[in-house]
Amino acid sequence: MKFFPASAAIQLEFDKIQALLAEYCRTVYAKDKAANLRIHTRKEYIETELQQSNEYKLLLQHGQYFPNDFAANISKELKLLSIPGAVLSGEQFLLVHKLAENTASIFRWFDHERRLAYPALTKVIEDTYYEKTISELITDVLDESGNVKDSASEALQEIRMRLYRKRNELRRLFDRIVSKLNKQGYLADIEESFMNGRRVLAVFAEQKRMIKGVLHGESDSRRTTFIEPEETTELNNEIFSLENEESREVYRILRQLTQQVGIYATLLKTYFDIAGEFDFIQAKAKFAIAYGGNHPMLADKAHVHLLQAYHPLLLLINQKQQKPTIPVSLTLNDKNRILVISGPNAGGKTVTLKTVGLLQLMLQSGLLVPVHPDSEMGIFKQLMIHIGDTQSLEFELSTYSSHLKNMKHFMENANGKTLFFIDELGSGSDPNLGGAFAEVIMEELAHKHSFGIVTTHYLNLKVMANKVPGIINGAMQFDEKNLLPMYKLIVGKPGSSYTFSIAERIGLDKRLIDKARKLVDDNHFTLDKLLNRTEQDLQKIDADKKELSRLLKENERLKKEMEQVMDKERHRQEVERLKHQNKISEEKLAYLKDMERRLKAMVIEWRKAEDKDKVVKMIHALLFNQKEKIVSEKKEKKLAEKFIEVGGEVKIGDKVKMKKNRQVGVVKEMRGKKVIVQLGAIPITVDIADLVPVQERQIEENNT
Repeated sequence: MKFFPASAAIQLEFDKIQALLAEYCRTVYAKDKAANLRIHTRKEYIETELQQSNEYKLLLQHGQYFPNDFAANISKELKLLSIPGAVLSGEQFLLVHKLAENTASIFRWFDHERRLAYPALTKVIEDTYYEKTISELITDVLDESGNVKDSASEALQEIRMRLYRKRNELRRLFDRIVSKLNKQGYLADIEESFMNGRRVLAVFAEQKRMIKGVLHGESDSRRTTFIEPEETTELNNEIFSLENEESREVYRILRQLTQQVGIYATLLKTYFDIAGEFDFIQAKAKFAIAYGGNHPMLADKAHVHLLQAYHPLLLLINQKQQKPTIPVSLTLNDKNRILVISGPNAGGKTVTLKTVGLLQLMLQSGLLVPVHPDSEMGIFKQLMIHIGDTQSLEFELSTYSSHLKNMKHFMENANGKTLFFIDELGSGSDPNLGGAFAEVIMEELAHKHSFGIVTTHYLNLKVMANKVPGIINGAMQFDEKNLLPMYKLIVGKPGSSYTFSIAERIGLDKRLIDKARKLVDDNHFTLDKLLNRTEQDLQKIDADKKELSRLLKENERLKKEMEQVMDKERHRQEVERLKHQNKISEEKLAYLKDMERRLKAMVIEWRKAEDKDKVVKMIHALLFNQKEKIVSEKKEKKLAEKFIEVGGEVKIGDKVKMKKNRQVGVVKEMRGKKVIVQLGAIPITVDIADLVPVQERQIEENNT
């Protein structure tokens, strides 16, 4: 992407985004990419990087682990591998081994399902492969601490075996000497030590002539002398010689290993880049989560359609201070390419302008942007910006001269792939003359089909915005009552500068305000007043709209809750009805099965019996007794509704129910096991065993 001026990206604070991104990087590779973010103009590059960042963001949000734990800078080691005759140390080989193992983990993670689920991340490794020979070569020679194994070569194994024996022999001999001299009182408290790689005795200085051997040095206090005993000199020489042999053999093995692994130097450099690339992607994803970055739709044309867009730096600052951030929504397309934003100072015009510019740079550099996912952003090949006072002392240019020089570049070089931003177009000159030039500049930029945002206080630019094709008005809302900016952009209507309103609110002398009003052209003042009133009306309509929307949502919620309650009640009633039907059906089925069983038994009895009349009577009794049973059950049910059995002994005056005929009467007299019961006007004699004391339900309920 081309910039004008060269500092355009810095003016939009893109360098701050790069610095914050670098803080999330762990590898030198990723930090370097963050510091040198490339702003692409080809859709396939932008789409791939956006998708990679978005896929990694999803991994982080779902708590999934991605195996990229390698962060060491081994560019020096990899360079040495490719140089003939170079030798890497054991510690350096351990780093190379960790890189190879890290790559192995990444390839294992990308199984078939994950390659389908994360196609953009898969692209990082699709042109390479994992070579397990690298790890095998290193682990065959080195242990986990980076030391060369005894088994690395037969010669090394033999040397170390001889060293082991000689050291043991030296240790036994030295122990005998120490024991002997200790008894004689010649040795200091530490008894022995190592100097110049050789085992020595710590002897009191006054006793040093009593011991034959090689003097290696003295302590700082000169009270202790370090002597190598004459008896151990030969053994120490042999051990020293073997240690040199060991060092030469280890060096030879490491040189050979360096040559063997060096064959894969190019592949290892690819592994190193893969680790750095994934680190860079995870940094972009973590950074995006911090400022609420999303993946908008991407169009391969000049286009801006932002929904709920935030300035990322402002959002992060406000989050720390627990302050709200007002998003911006706007659209620049083929029909409406240039937006003219008006409104009072400190109302958010410049912030809106910078938000759009910064988000465009972030998008084209592959960074997720803090917008609603339904937003659609296009691709621009050129970005021009003019913000603030750009006068140059070096070239003796005034503010307006510098302004015109920049506008000249805009008009000469702008095209359909240009995105421009001009803050306070026409400022720095006579309002009438500056306003006239501003109109010419805007018309020319519109004629070039370029896209951009212009901020202004000029009324003539607000008027022309809706007349010239491709230019539209926009205004930053202002709370006139509280004299506070609302930082909210309204597209389609111009805004007032609230010059006199602000003057009145801060308490400026009314006489001075009225005097200033008289100096202003009537038409100019009337238009500004009209814009002021229109904006306040729009704010009231917007507030009413929000309240109506809230009430509609509340009504919809209550409607859904009522429907759910009604559905539950209907469901409960239907369940009860089905339960009742099933109960009746089960009783009928049981009755029919019992009747069928009995009739079958009687048919069999009919065939066997000689006395057919007897069987007929049985069938008659079965059928008609069943009817009587049904009648009896109905009667019992009716009685149960009116009376309740209370149990206990039967006494004179009790109401009783007769078990056989299910009638209720009053006990008048008791004669042993017989009882006279009054049924209406008729007294009858009944066995006491056939009676059950009862009580009317209504009486029981009243008592309770």
